[in-house]
Amino acid sequence: MTVPYALIFTIAALGISETAYLVKKRRLAEKPVCLIGEDCGVVLTSKWSKMFGIPNDILGFVFYVSIAIVTAFLVIGIEPLAVWDRIMKIMIAFGAGLSVFFTYLQWRVIKAWCLWCLMSAVTTWLMGAILLISGIR
Repeated sequence: MTVPYALIFTIAALGISETAYLVKKRRLAEKPVCLIGEDCGVVLTSKWSKMFGIPNDILGFVFYVSIAIVTAFLVIGIEPLAVWDRIMKIMIAFGAGLSVFFTYLQWRVIKAWCLWCLMSAVTTWLMGAILLISGIR
């Protein structure tokens, strides 16, 4: 049963690199490369770019690092496995739901698309799909 956890760990590592890029660009006040849609800056500087005053890129980074740590615990067998498994599932479910909300905001409220935001959503949904397909209980 460690293969799905290892896949989720790998995908979380991709999410870490993606969000680290956004954090770096924001801190340097540089525009990230945006290959689709409008200027990613429209989304990344909108009033929806922060939750509770914390930039979404930092929250995403913390999310992916947390998922990586928890799945690493599951892969190497650090007890209590059932607790780590439950935490991972709750985090991924919450992240997937939040990604739906942010995608909706881009589409209907902000009316601009951010490649990086969409990649993050797909990354999170892919982790959820792995949980569903693998039948991890």
